[in-house]
Parts: sequence; C-alpha cells; structure tokens
Amino acid sequence: MQLSNGTEVTVRRYRAEDAEEIVNLIIRNFNEVNVKDYGEEAVKALVATHTVEWFQGVASYANVYVFCIGQLIAGVGSISSFWGSPTESILLTIFVLPELHGKGIGRFIIETLERDELFLRAERIEIPASITAVEFYRKLGYDFKDGIKALDEENHYRLEKFRKKEN
Repeated sequence: MQLSNGTEVTVRRYRAEDAEEIVNLIIRNFNEVNVKDYGEEAVKALVATHTVEWFQGVASYANVYVFCIGQLIAGVGSISSFWGSPTESILLTIFVLPELHGKGIGRFIIETLERDELFLRAERIEIPASITAVEFYRKLGYDFKDGIKALDEENHYRLEKFRKKEN
C-alpha cells in the first residue's frame, strides 16, 4: 500500500522480536490519542497491563500482522477465533502510530485482517472498539453488537460484522 506521499507500507507476519516496538506503539496511542476519551487514570491502568508479556500472550493465540515503513513498525493488527468458535472471530490490537493516523494504514490493516483465514471462515466477526475508534470501524461495515450502543465493562463498544456463508 502507498501513502499519498508515495511512502510504501508493507505487511508481514509478526516475529517475536517485534513485541517491544509494538507495545511502545500501543502505549503511545493510549497516551497521545485514547487519553482524550478515557482520561489519564484509565490510561495509566491500560499502560500498566499492556506489557511485552501481555502482547506475547496475544501473539500465542492470534494471527498478528505487522505493517512497516522500511524497518519502522507503523501499525499492527490481529485476528483470533472468538473463544474457540469455528464460526466466529475477533479483531484485536489494531493500532497505528499516532502521527500516521488518517493516512489509510488503519483501513489497510482491516483489509488485511479480512483476508485472513480466520476471517474468511467466520460468519460473525467482533471488534472491541475504543471510544476513539468506533466510528472508523463503523465506516468499514461493523455495527453495534445486537444493535446496542453501550460501553462494556472494559470501556469498549462491541461491534460486529456478519458474513454470508459461501456454498
């Protein structure tokens, strides 16, 4: 994918040595972007739980994709089975470097995840969306789970998309 300035964004699968850079990217989003919707106390709590070990845990059960500009990790996204369901999947850990928001990388992440085998086999895909990102996902065809626009116990909106099963 190319940004409007001609910069190339490439995608590859996650490697263990990516974990620290990815966690730093996520924490930057919490501190620079999500803080506006959640406040400093909530962000401090998020930062405390989003460690390299936490991300390695996600990578142990999810298909994680890394989006790069040269050697720089510009974004990350992952998809997993939804609690082991063969017909449901969940999109997780979707983040882009704050200075690159609005450039199309987030859309590229979703398009990549929607080509993954866990997406293609699913009838329903869920996203726990932050207050910050909910409208972005809605533009891409995800809507409030069961039509309910309410924050859950993790302060996320639960969004979902249904896919028709191919014969």
